Amino acid sequence: MRRAIISTIGTSLLTNQINRANPDEKDWYSHLRDTANLSESKTPENIQEIIATLKQRADEQLAGAKIPQIRRASAELNGIYGIYQEDLSQGKEDIHFLVATDTIQGKTTAEIVKDFLRKQGLNNTSIYSPSGLSTASTAAFSLGIDALIVWLQNTIPPLKENKYKICFNLVGSFKSLQGYLNTIGMFYADEIIYIFEGEKSELITIPRLPIAVDISVIKPYALPLALLDAGAGLSVSETQGIPETMLAEIDDKMTLSTWGQLIWNQCKNDLLSQDLLPFPGLEYQDSFKADYNKEREEQPRVKLQETLAKVSYLLKESNGDVSILKKHGGLQYDKYTNMGNIDHFRVTQGVRVSCRSDQGKLILYRYGKEEEVNRNP
Repeated sequence: MRRAIISTIGTSLLTNQINRANPDEKDWYSHLRDTANLSESKTPENIQEIIATLKQRADEQLAGAKIPQIRRASAELNGIYGIYQEDLSQGKEDIHFLVATDTIQGKTTAEIVKDFLRKQGLNNTSIYSPSGLSTASTAAFSLGIDALIVWLQNTIPPLKENKYKICFNLVGSFKSLQGYLNTIGMFYADEIIYIFEGEKSELITIPRLPIAVDISVIKPYALPLALLDAGAGLSVSETQGIPETMLAEIDDKMTLSTWGQLIWNQCKNDLLSQDLLPFPGLEYQDSFKADYNKEREEQPRVKLQETLAKVSYLLKESNGDVSILKKHGGLQYDKYTNMGNIDHFRVTQGVRVSCRSDQGKLILYRYGKEEEVNRNP
């Protein structure tokens, strides 16, 4: 079975190249430690020069080393070599994602690992650096984790549909990211990989545990959770009853927390593929309900309700002014030609909803394939 391996990337491969016996380099480690959370644009030129020097050394070390030396030099590669029992040729059809912090040091280390793996024939190797992810502050770290969860949700389900086995290689990286990924991996990964320390490192494989979200606890709050997922900021009263761990407060508005997003991702397909939710500002005509009920597939139903949540949230933000919908590129809200006051918006490529604006709310008439809705809106 083909694998998709997600490896967290630390910076030890870079810092291990410092020659601490050299008086000229005695302060390099402290310099790197103090600038570890900086992006390239904010990193002083002298520190960038140190990083470039260490990168060159790491590239040269890996290029001329035997497997035991490579495994000692890089925790990330140690895990990957362990997965393949030291024969990387087994992974030529696998996909490798290297998750790095949004810092010059994290990205540089990831580049070293990526270049090495590609030279070994693992050409389908790429770097993902969640925007803002660093340990500079709790806020920065949380925002980066939020971006990571969204990326995982968009990336992993299609891979599983294509029969890839999902492996989280958590041998490298810093402890805070490992802690989060260990928990997140229980939802997304088929197995989580660690390595015993020592000369002959042995693989520790943690299989996916049968963890499932208790949907009955979440179901009563499907509507506000769908709105939060669409980007809405709700009041405390509007989120009353939702488990506290699923919520975060930003600028006096409630939003989904990191764990809230993770939990919602696990159960939204079940909840949004059932009955139409009564989103504020939307009124469903019988013809619209009939079109929805004719759709039996789960994903189209989920996508429609996600779109309705977005429309509802935007209308609330604009006090019912549909011009805000016209500005949203994904919706492509527009008026039909020569059909009175009937408008339409896009759900997906080729799927439309026909509607009419009336006193700050939208009356929805039809849902379905674009040509069918256009013919009889």
